[in-house]
Amino acid sequence: MSSSSPQTKLKIKTKQKPKKKTIKTMNSAPATPPPPPPNFWGDMPEEEYYTSQGVRNTKSYFETPNGKLFTQSFLPLDGKIKGTVYMSHGYGSDTGWMFQKICMRFCSWGYAAFAADILGHGRSDGIRCYMGDMDKVAGASLAFFKHVRCSDPYKDLPAFLFGESMGGLVTILMYFQSEPGTWTGLIFSAPLFVIPEDMKPSKPHLFAYGLLFGLADTWAAMPDKKMVGMSVKDPEKLKIIAANPRRYTGPPRVGTMRELLRKTEYVQDNFGRVTIPVFTAHGTSDGVTCPTSSKLLYEKASSADKTLKIYEGMYHSLIQGETDENAEIVLKDMREWIDERVKRYGLKTA
Repeated sequence: MSSSSPQTKLKIKTKQKPKKKTIKTMNSAPATPPPPPPNFWGDMPEEEYYTSQGVRNTKSYFETPNGKLFTQSFLPLDGKIKGTVYMSHGYGSDTGWMFQKICMRFCSWGYAAFAADILGHGRSDGIRCYMGDMDKVAGASLAFFKHVRCSDPYKDLPAFLFGESMGGLVTILMYFQSEPGTWTGLIFSAPLFVIPEDMKPSKPHLFAYGLLFGLADTWAAMPDKKMVGMSVKDPEKLKIIAANPRRYTGPPRVGTMRELLRKTEYVQDNFGRVTIPVFTAHGTSDGVTCPTSSKLLYEKASSADKTLKIYEGMYHSLIQGETDENAEIVLKDMREWIDERVKRYGLKTA
């Protein structure tokens, strides 16, 4: 028995199949992922898509004293326009991806919608997501909006400013810079007027960077809270928003956070200067801008005509990131509000 054991073992060894190392090596390279679609809706040509939405879209650049802006207009194909809306997107975003869905919805209600990439965003001039002087940022967008608002086709129509998230802060600063009578009303979707405590920049950090005499102002060095994941409830829409090739994904810049902290405090102290009709909306589960922003505006604005909408369980991105059912609730409220103000205040006579 003992003499046969080695032979048995040897026999078993010779029957083992050799490892196919070469095949493993050949298949080790990962497959190249397909390129992202050119637009959020896919590969359909732009003109064809806009026509399917009943919209005529134009793109252009507008020179301002503070830099060149990428701008878009959305006009109803039937040519009937009852008012104009001037729209500002949020932090890290731009007008060329899903934000334009909001513009097109207003357009489908009979409004001419105009939007500009905020300085430092999208295809506009500036260091990406650096907003060291919010007054200049707001002034650049205002220069374009006033140029359109005062042009012959639109100068006598009701005109509304719309701001989403940080675009809400830019919007109210534009309002403060405008002459009385320029705007008919203000519309805000989850505006940034109050920075939540857990998102406030560290004052010791800002002080330390300040000792560098502005050299660190453009550094992308502040803690990153990855806000996009806290903004969007619908997972499929999150994938689309995250695929935006122009979305800023780096850490916040030192000067941007310093200026946001300064300007939100300034706006809170000046809510009483708001005297025109205002609509503001927030979700109770907003993880980026707290509902206190909208509540304080509603409480402190001097407007006789003001509306506050708080949506139970909704996240930060009320229109682009919620389920279709929830987004339609918000859009219905906005449409009813703006249509009523157009009826109530009519054409601009001043």
